[in-house]
Amino acid sequence: MRPTGGRSASGSAPPLSRRAALLLAAAGLVQLSPPRGRTGVPVLTGPTAAATVPAVRPELEELLAGRARALLRRDAAALPAGEAGQAPLRRLADLPLAELSYRVTEFTEPAGTSVTLAAELGWRVAEYDEYPAVLRRRLSFERAAEGWHLTQEQPEGPVAPWDLGPVSVVRGKHCLVLGQAAPAELARTAAAADQAVPLVGEVWGAGWPGKLLIGHPATAEQFDRLLGTPAGQYAGIAAVTTAAAGAPVRTPADRILINPQAYAGLSDLGRRVVTVHEATHVATRADTKPWTPLWLSEGVADHTGYRGTNRTPQQIAPELARAAAAPGFSPRLPADTDFTAGAAGIALAYELAWSACDLMARRFGERRLVAFYRATAAAGPVTTREEWLDGLLRSTYGLGLDEFTRLWADDLHQRFAH
Repeated sequence: MRPTGGRSASGSAPPLSRRAALLLAAAGLVQLSPPRGRTGVPVLTGPTAAATVPAVRPELEELLAGRARALLRRDAAALPAGEAGQAPLRRLADLPLAELSYRVTEFTEPAGTSVTLAAELGWRVAEYDEYPAVLRRRLSFERAAEGWHLTQEQPEGPVAPWDLGPVSVVRGKHCLVLGQAAPAELARTAAAADQAVPLVGEVWGAGWPGKLLIGHPATAEQFDRLLGTPAGQYAGIAAVTTAAAGAPVRTPADRILINPQAYAGLSDLGRRVVTVHEATHVATRADTKPWTPLWLSEGVADHTGYRGTNRTPQQIAPELARAAAAPGFSPRLPADTDFTAGAAGIALAYELAWSACDLMARRFGERRLVAFYRATAAAGPVTTREEWLDGLLRSTYGLGLDEFTRLWADDLHQRFAH
């Protein structure tokens, strides 16, 4: 993710958590009763006399499967009238879906004429998603004479784009931008993405899809709901990159989400930096592991974002310039917690991360910076993180963590302290 003012917090920002869904098998109810209209015949109480009440679950699962097919095919005739039926069809009419499905995860057979269940909604965008994003839903049904009807579908956690209203779509050369923002804003975002993809490829090569799926809501409230986070948690963050919920851990399935309130105040250069930063997270997802230090993942994203912009170090890192000029300044590589949205000093953390990775690129070359990043993914720490980083730095650059920190401190003093 990326704050305004040139800073960003990672789409490890977090990859949204992957859930193992719990599938509860509901047994059919068995009702034992004596046969009617017969007397003088012994009543059997064993299984041969059991009358099984038809289970409701298969009927509801088929209803949901039919609903998913109708939405995917834009088949209005196959959907009931009303909010639970036709409204989603109208809202996602322009969204190029390749897959839409429901999977029941929690269910209890009803004793009456109403029932509520939990399900996963999977949706995959054609040409952009290899695996579907998965969202949690709670669905309510009522039984009428002709059968069961869906009466309500409510998101639990992050919402789908069409939960917020009609989804507009702009297709670029290297991107698909969707959301409720005005068409002109979607087009402007697509232009920034089309510019960003080749710039990222110059550093990170062609070993990633080379295209971006971007959500651009109209309001900060919609942004919060799409992330499923408390209101205002990401205030000041211009964009985030998240792994599509439900995608396999090793599979790149990233979506960039624009925070419209913060993004709107950026210049064209600011939008370019933010978009290249987030696109770098997409390009490096396969090499970004849970143990990758955030200073490294955010630092390489900012290095790539500012590359070729002709900005001075003071323009890129004003907070760092002020800190470096203070007596007794002693830099340290930021901790992961320093990048938490809303954390005090988050801007300085990003600037420190940028400066460390920028030093690696200037002193040793971008190829070795890329090699160092990928080396961190090859094997996680088996000792402390400091010992692990020390070994990686020695194998890549020929100097340990303490030596690198001294080199970095000297470089900061030369660039900022005068």
